[in-house]
Amino acid sequence: MTPEEARRRFSGARVARLATVGPDGAPHLVPITFAVAGDRIFTAIDAKPKRTTTLRRIANLRADPRASVLVDHYVAEWSELWWARGDGRASIVEAGDEFQAIRQRLRERYPQYAETALDGPAIVIDVERWSGWAADSGPLARGVRG
Repeated sequence: MTPEEARRRFSGARVARLATVGPDGAPHLVPITFAVAGDRIFTAIDAKPKRTTTLRRIANLRADPRASVLVDHYVAEWSELWWARGDGRASIVEAGDEFQAIRQRLRERYPQYAETALDGPAIVIDVERWSGWAADSGPLARGVRG
C-alpha cells in the first residue's frame, strides 16, 4: 500500500488506536476518535468517564513525543482486510485558536460531541510516515497461495 493510500484509508476510518511510550519503554495503547488534515492527526480528551484525570497518554507524550496511530478494517471475508498507520511526533495543545479548531473539527466528524464535552487537552500528531497493508493488493488478491 502506498503512503497516499494508507492516509486515504486511515482518514475514512471512525476509530483508531493511539500508541505512546511509557517511561519504562512499554507501549501504552488506547482507542481514540480523531480527524485528519494532510499529514496531521488530531484527537482530544473528552468528558467520558475515566479512572483518572491524569491520563497516561498525555504524560507519556509530554516525556516522549513519539506516537503511532493505527486503524484497521476487519471482516469475515479476509480478502477485504486492511490496516493503515501514521507514525510521528505529537504535541499537546491546551488553549488558543488551534485548540478551538481541533475541537470544532472533531465535533463536525462525530455528532456525539454535541452531547459529550471535549474538556481536556488536544493531541496533534505530525505524521512522518504513513504505512499500511491490504489483502486486495497482496498475493491473495492475485490468486497466489503460499
